[in-house]
Amino acid sequence: MSFTLHGLPVSSGIAIGHAHLVSHTSLEVSHYVLPKALVDEEVDRLDAALEATRKELTALRQLRPQQAAAEFDAFLDLHLMILGDEHISKAAREMVRREHCNAEWALKTQMDELVAQFEAFEDVYLRERKTDVMQVVERVLKALNGQSGHVPPAGKHDVEMILVAHDVSPADLIQLKPHQFTAILTDLGGATSHTAIVARGLNTPCVVGLHHAREMIKDRDMLIVDGEQGVVIVDPDKNLLAEYKLRKTQWELERQKLKRLKTAHADTLDGTHVELHANIEMPNDLAEVKENGATGIGLFRSEFLFLNRDDLPDEEEQFKAYRDVIEGMDGLPVTIRTYDLGADKQLKGVTRVASNPALGLRAIRLCLAEPQLFRTQLRALLRASAYGNLKILVPMLSGASEIIQTLHLIDGVKSDLATHGIAYNPNVQIGGMIEIPAAALALHAFIKRLDFLSIGTNDLIQYTLAIDRTDEEVAHLYDPLHPAVLQLLALVISGANKVGVPVSVCGEMAGELAYTRLLLGLGLRQFSMHPAQLLGTKQRVLTTSLPEIAPIVQKIMRADDPLKIRDLLDKLNAA
Repeated sequence: MSFTLHGLPVSSGIAIGHAHLVSHTSLEVSHYVLPKALVDEEVDRLDAALEATRKELTALRQLRPQQAAAEFDAFLDLHLMILGDEHISKAAREMVRREHCNAEWALKTQMDELVAQFEAFEDVYLRERKTDVMQVVERVLKALNGQSGHVPPAGKHDVEMILVAHDVSPADLIQLKPHQFTAILTDLGGATSHTAIVARGLNTPCVVGLHHAREMIKDRDMLIVDGEQGVVIVDPDKNLLAEYKLRKTQWELERQKLKRLKTAHADTLDGTHVELHANIEMPNDLAEVKENGATGIGLFRSEFLFLNRDDLPDEEEQFKAYRDVIEGMDGLPVTIRTYDLGADKQLKGVTRVASNPALGLRAIRLCLAEPQLFRTQLRALLRASAYGNLKILVPMLSGASEIIQTLHLIDGVKSDLATHGIAYNPNVQIGGMIEIPAAALALHAFIKRLDFLSIGTNDLIQYTLAIDRTDEEVAHLYDPLHPAVLQLLALVISGANKVGVPVSVCGEMAGELAYTRLLLGLGLRQFSMHPAQLLGTKQRVLTTSLPEIAPIVQKIMRADDPLKIRDLLDKLNAA
């Protein structure tokens, strides 16, 4: 019987093939008390499982797909770091000794505590790192149970195979040799999960967040996967199968054509130049940035340095990471955002509690509350500015007071570096993120004091509409086309353009083809997005005439009926 599943599309493309189901280890474990005489033996059993998992992850480097080597190396490093974190290893050992419990229970308990910390993060990328913690613990549990950590390999098949799993880690993908699979489907996961990032890097269609796909799909079922719409069709009829085979062929031809655009300038039909920059999470993303022809880094989230640790990285560690990215871009602009962490993050020497981290002490508020920690990052950034074209971006600014305090701290660090003869770029540009409605409405304070602006549409939409986009009960109300959101975007873009202050969009809207022409019509000339989205956006820019789309954009901005706005958007994209 044919039926359809809907999930979150995270990597575009169309795939047709048979389901290959992958089992997973349940994280539900038993709890029992050991005799005192067996506690040391249980600790040894835990240590052996941790060591076996470490060796397995280390060995997987030799199996990684060549086309995604940088990404896999970074993910393996993160999983090894989690494995060695004291919240997992040391705390689990201590719990076994203290409570005389079995290793599985201690490990699961410590995992739950760490996952709870990640779930409290406001930043989506950081929040989804809880999945990495769970994947690492799952591998250790397999080792404790005497199971191989390897997921059953796909082998060779006479038909295309589609991976179906409750969840799958980057390490599992290495073992499964994902180039043998035409698509990846998982019950869990989000847009910034590592499964999604890997799938995009491999240009493999991927749909996550399907909830019950692993239960509803049978092994060898015929599947159609639409990675653009997030649709999975199980056991399609002949007519639907024929239609999607044609669409698959067309999609593959279009993808090949896009590669030709790598070196083309992103100019509209009427000759207006547009800058297309990339968002990255880690230095190893640079290979994909260059492969897709980005003209700069529009957003480098420095949070990757702060993941899964109790203390902040020191100045030297930060400096080297920033310098590597800057030098790697060979003179092209690199915008690094200062750390956007929340009050829930337990940093060494900084213990704060907030009932609602999204509205609490996070991002620049935390930095200004703990200026010494902020100075460490600023020193590292300014030192790195001597090695290329660095721009510093400050998140979650709400008004003039925070801008003035931030600039005062930066000036103090510059003065200290100069006094000690340490090289830095005295003219490094300082920018601010517009992600709070108050910032958009107080735009004058920003354009008067800052060198550039970057609109974070994810948070701007969330705060404007008072919607937690991760809450399934209200996520459907998250609407980039809400008239209030569009008015704020127009206000910021036009206000910055009038005085010649560069403005970009680095949120998800920048990489959504449906919104490219709308943003162009509002006056946006710099976009920043995931590297995999660059060439598709460039093609849309190249086929756009600003004079032709202007009347439709004006009608969209005057409309207040959601259906009319979407009809006009369809007309805009058909032009």
